[in-house]
Amino acid sequence: MNSTTVKIYDTTLRDGTQGEGISFSVTDKLRIAEKLDAFGVDYIEGGFPGSNPRDITFFQEARNLRLKHARLAAFGATRRAGTKAADDTQLRLLLDSGMPVMTIVGKTWTIQVTDILRTTLEENLAMIEDSARFLTTQGREVVYDAEHFFDGYKADPDYALRSLAAAIKGGAGNLTLCDTNGGTLVDEFKAIVAHVVAEFGADKVGVHCHNDSGLGVALSLAGVDAGATLVQGTINGYGERVGNANLVTILPGLFLKMGRTAHCAPQLGELRELSLFFDELANLRPDPKAPYVGASAFAHKGGQHANAAQKVKSSYEHIDPALVGNRTRVLVSDMAGRSSMVMKAKELGFALDEKNPAMKTLVEELKELEFRGYEFEAADASLRLLIAKCLGQRRTFFVVEGYRVIVERRGADLVAEATVKLKVDGQPFNTVAECTGPVGALDKALRLALEKNYPQLGTLTLRDYKVRILDSGAGTGARTRVLIESGDGHAVWGTVGVSDNIIDASWEALTDAVNYKLMSGSV
Repeated sequence: MNSTTVKIYDTTLRDGTQGEGISFSVTDKLRIAEKLDAFGVDYIEGGFPGSNPRDITFFQEARNLRLKHARLAAFGATRRAGTKAADDTQLRLLLDSGMPVMTIVGKTWTIQVTDILRTTLEENLAMIEDSARFLTTQGREVVYDAEHFFDGYKADPDYALRSLAAAIKGGAGNLTLCDTNGGTLVDEFKAIVAHVVAEFGADKVGVHCHNDSGLGVALSLAGVDAGATLVQGTINGYGERVGNANLVTILPGLFLKMGRTAHCAPQLGELRELSLFFDELANLRPDPKAPYVGASAFAHKGGQHANAAQKVKSSYEHIDPALVGNRTRVLVSDMAGRSSMVMKAKELGFALDEKNPAMKTLVEELKELEFRGYEFEAADASLRLLIAKCLGQRRTFFVVEGYRVIVERRGADLVAEATVKLKVDGQPFNTVAECTGPVGALDKALRLALEKNYPQLGTLTLRDYKVRILDSGAGTGARTRVLIESGDGHAVWGTVGVSDNIIDASWEALTDAVNYKLMSGSV
């Protein structure tokens, strides 16, 4: 391994699942292992063998995986005090997992040894050495996770280094320095890693960081800069408390900023898709502001910024977004000028230039709508309808004559009934539908009226619904903004409605969603 090569160790399936709200089924974990292998990570830590039925089953099933590159690791602790490594139940479970890599965590901080393990400092060193030797003599690769290493080093550097030497003496191939409490600052972290590298060699040193001080990524990069050649982390920064160092942010930093490489470097263009895959399995909404891969990471709202980015991409983008599988987005708002609108229109499929006579009307109408509370950043479909209208390209699929919603309680049940009156090609339709809520009832009644003429609406589904009170000081008379996310199995789009009546705002967003579906021509 040359001096620029870094090994990537993913611990999402172990440390990541300790995060609040993170849970993966056995099937999920197997899919994740295959996904990480396809992406090219070097190590995949699967969990604690024997700690729970899910991990037990995972390791049983994982033996049948046909991974192309990644090595699966089982995680456990050093032997217990006063026992032989060969007799230690947990070490036996590690071996029984059948994994090629054994990652064992040991104590490096004297207070952890004396007050938590309640054993002697010398016995702890023997526990580390014995455990590593037992596993390596069984033909396993051993990674030693030096828990609380930075706190331990600051308290007693000599003992912390002796604990690492014990692991090396036992045959451990890697010493991963863990900032377990996440409280170390960058300069001291880097200096400590550099000292360890000088003592044991860069090829032996890795780093494992937490984000409690908001520095997980910075510390990981600093550790590599100081000579570490293995980085542990989790996808999307999942993990206990505020999370682990985020590999999705670390990898571009290593490859695009620091000139490092790794086996997974050629797959960097798949990084956003990888991040979304994990959020989908974890049932979490992707963070739009995530560095590199977030939907807002390369989004431009200010007119000057959008104009400059159009001329010279690097003027407001620190990398080419395509390198991580992302793209440039233009956000139109009351700050938008003609350049922004041209870029956004092009993004939405319209051939529009700044000299088009409709441009003035479009920009003015957009700014007026934003002044009234509309927001199109998450409502591209409504914006597309607006552009089409100003360009004279919007087709009228139906004309709404009116609607009505009644909500009543029937015993223990709450029922909403909606009536919709509209015309399609001059033919009147008057439909009634019921649902548990008024928006659902309106949605049903609207589609019931249109389904004969537009059967493609059968694939339309309402995926998400958000309400925002715009001027809360107005009390019950406050204006309301409604954002609706719709989909049809092929595409997902957002629409917006604003009114001082929440039902009316919802109706506007609903009809925009239907009109967009019909305008897009998808089946």
